[in-house]
Amino acid sequence: MRFEILRLDDTQGTVTDRLIADADTVREFVEAAARTGERLYIRPCKAA
Repeated sequence: MRFEILRLDDTQGTVTDRLIADADTVREFVEAAARTGERLYIRPCKAA
């Protein structure tokens, strides 16, 4: 399954970056965000 990861701006919550990734990559991003306090929004990608 693939996911869309959106990085969010700290002040306004607007999207600053977007990435499509597999579950293992999502886990890496979540762990890194937990260490740094970065805000992420993650949702499943629609099947093409």
